[in-house]
Amino acid sequence: MSNNSEEQITQNVLDTMAQAPNPRLKEVMTSLISHLHTFMREVELTQEEWAQGIQFLTRTGHMCDDKRQEFILLSDITGVTMLVDGINHRLPDRATESTIFGPFYREGAQELPMGATISKDGRGEPVVVMGRVLSTDGTPIPNALLDVWETDENGLYEQQDPEQPDMNLRGKFRSDREGRYCFVGIKPVSYSIPDDGPVGQLLRVLGRHPFRPAHIHLLISADGFVPVTTHLFVKGDAYLDSDAVFGTKDSLVVDFIRHDSAEEATRYHIPVPYYKVEYDFILKAR
Repeated sequence: MSNNSEEQITQNVLDTMAQAPNPRLKEVMTSLISHLHTFMREVELTQEEWAQGIQFLTRTGHMCDDKRQEFILLSDITGVTMLVDGINHRLPDRATESTIFGPFYREGAQELPMGATISKDGRGEPVVVMGRVLSTDGTPIPNALLDVWETDENGLYEQQDPEQPDMNLRGKFRSDREGRYCFVGIKPVSYSIPDDGPVGQLLRVLGRHPFRPAHIHLLISADGFVPVTTHLFVKGDAYLDSDAVFGTKDSLVVDFIRHDSAEEATRYHIPVPYYKVEYDFILKAR
């Protein structure tokens, strides 16, 4: 007779995977089931609570489509995304730190010339972002690709907002022979992650807010180097110490310095006032 008692059930499940042909899958699933069963014993989970958990995950799946990924939000607000990122990006001290990718990246942004703007609707306060892409030994990296995206001044990414032009505030830029890059965006604003679904409901019952500090997303890559997904955060933002998705890192917090010179602004074809950020991205060789 089979013994599926409370004491034996975990081992019975593990025994069924003894001949799993994929060693890594066997390792991951063995650990997952062992920890999950331990968790359920530790909190003495009730049948009602387990049913609520299943319903929560079902609602989370129903919120996912080609423009929204509720499971990524769930991963983000539980700190899982940042933990996976940390495990997989143990880089040298000089290399630019990574942070979360987020659910709002889109393929297909246009490659633009040095100094061009990614704003298609002209809203927001202009910001000039410039610097260099370097290797960890300080050597400039030419032809590095910077893939950039951010929200509009209303805190929404363009796929969330039917009022924005398609692919607004998205663009790709190349570094020059000396590793220099430059593009124009808008000064980012703090914004709420989507909180009208199960993830938002979870935050509320936990007494947590849904806000992220103001930031610009960047994905930097170059032949022969490890790519990095990162942010530039606005120094002084109210949510730097309570980012809903735990994505902030001190090394990525920068000054957005205001400029009022109309003469300087004409070089970038933008009005005054505008802001400027200077930041060097440092990549690790493969």
